[in-house]
This record gives sequence, C-alpha cells and structure tokens, in this order.
Amino acid sequence: MFMRDDINPGPAATPAGSGDYVTIAKVTKTQGRKGEVTAFLFTDFPERFASRRHLLALDRRNQRRELHLEDHWFHKGQAVLKFAGIDSISDAEALVGCEIQVPLSERAVLESGTVYVSDLIGCAAFDDGREFGKIKDVQFGSGEAPLLVIRGEKEYLVPFVAEYVEKIALEQKRVEMKLPQGMLELDAPLDREEREQQQKKSD
Repeated sequence: MFMRDDINPGPAATPAGSGDYVTIAKVTKTQGRKGEVTAFLFTDFPERFASRRHLLALDRRNQRRELHLEDHWFHKGQAVLKFAGIDSISDAEALVGCEIQVPLSERAVLESGTVYVSDLIGCAAFDDGREFGKIKDVQFGSGEAPLLVIRGEKEYLVPFVAEYVEKIALEQKRVEMKLPQGMLELDAPLDREEREQQQKKSD
C-alpha cells in the first residue's frame, strides 16, 4: 500500500510561481572524465530514466535549469547520468548537489491503494474520527512497514499498514485510521515534562 517515488518537494524545491516538481535523484559526485555524474535515487521507478529525457536540475541557490539526458546506467544502487552539453569534469562539478526533478504531472501512475511519500506529508492524521496530529515524515527501516512520523501533542510513530488505514483523502489532506487501543499512548515518546519527572525519580 506504499510506494516511495519521490521526496517531499518542500518550499525550497517549489518556488512561488514555478509550478510543482518532485525530486527523483540528487547528484552526489562527478563520474569519469566526459561529464558524467553519479546520483542517489529517490525513485522506485529507475527504469523510467529510459523515457525521461527532459529533466530539471535544482541547485543550492534554488535555481532550476533544463537538462537533456543523453545516456544513463546504474552502478552500486545509484544512477550514472550523462547530460547533453555536460562534457567535462568541470561541467559536471556544477551539477554536484543539484536535485534532479520532473514536473509533478509526470510522476508514474500508481496502482490502487498505493500513495507517494510527498502526498502524505502534511496530511492530518485521524484515529477513530479524532485528529491527533499531522504527518511530518516517513521512516523506512528494517521493519516490514514504513512508519509515519506524526506530530501533535507528542510525536507518534505509526506503522503505515492497510489494517490501520480506513481512508486516504489526499485532496482534503486527511488520513483516517483505526488504530489498536492504546497504540498512541504506547508509541508516543516522552515529552519534556515527562522526561523531567522521570529524571527526578531516578535522582
């Protein structure tokens, strides 16, 4: 019920009036002598680089430029990208740190019951009709299910599994769940006051 094809664009990646974009990779270093770069992938659809020829690079100054992908291949879980007009190490160095993006409208169409990480971020989380926070992040670990990081009165870590989710209304930015009784109390980290009280008891 979950797919991670993009990262949360955030305000820095979507300047006012520039439209909506998602980041599918980030350039980490130069590769070779002919302008290639290595990029860390943020997509579960790396095969789409074969058809994605027109990409955009967002630099640290929040400036976006168009790039044409000439060639690509994969190495040790990362992508090596060769763009037209980037033909030397010095040319490639200018791309290091850039986010490689596509317009939001060009994301892969997902199967029913599957959502994007960036669509979940900012959604209000409800348990049995009661709002208890907003989704701030998604954590991927060794467990079978990713964890929603939900911040309300406390910070909650809630497994994103089908049996807990009743309805996802992305247009209304709502995720409605039916959680096991006591889960929110069990999973919630101690707040500052509780930590201070616990510390006093141990002193």
